[in-house]
Amino acid sequence: MKLYYVPGTCSLAPHIIARELGIDLKLEKVDFVTKTYGDGRDFNEINPKGYVPALELDNGEVLTEGPAIMQYLADLRPEGGLAPANGTFERVRLQELLGYINSELHKSFGPLWNPASLPEVREERSEYLRKRFGLFEKLLAKQPYLMGDRFTVADVYLFVVAAWSKPTKFDLSPFPVIQEFQKRIGSRPAVQQAMVAEGLIKAAAAA
Repeated sequence: MKLYYVPGTCSLAPHIIARELGIDLKLEKVDFVTKTYGDGRDFNEINPKGYVPALELDNGEVLTEGPAIMQYLADLRPEGGLAPANGTFERVRLQELLGYINSELHKSFGPLWNPASLPEVREERSEYLRKRFGLFEKLLAKQPYLMGDRFTVADVYLFVVAAWSKPTKFDLSPFPVIQEFQKRIGSRPAVQQAMVAEGLIKAAAAA
């Protein structure tokens, strides 16, 4: 399988999950600006939506959308325990978490990435994010992971999105529990390996 990615974006989540589960993926870096990969080939021919992640399966099919890819990878290695079994209520709860992170956190960072965003737009989105992170702050104050004692793909997704606070200058200091969560998840070997592979940290820092 092949994962099309842009370093540090939401495609980092399936990359981490694959490493957590020991799934061998070929990595194909996409140029975020030109929408090309490899020797200049058009990424839109892989994913007409024009964004990562995209997972090319061994049969040639392409799967898109991060929450779908994360669950697909988890189901390839159910013994890894990163997602409850399909058909269970716990799986529905996982999908609930992924949907909330996707719609309420992930998308809300958009204006903060854009240097052309007006100050009032940035502040409105920041206030929106503060309320949403506040929910996770309370939840993680009661339990180590989003689904209790079980580390799942939802924790990986939250880790990746919350890490955007640094480049976008979104202040996480009001959320000490989330900051501790970030350090704890960030220290996992699979997370470190994926970040080194994407050039986000140096190998020495991961040792």
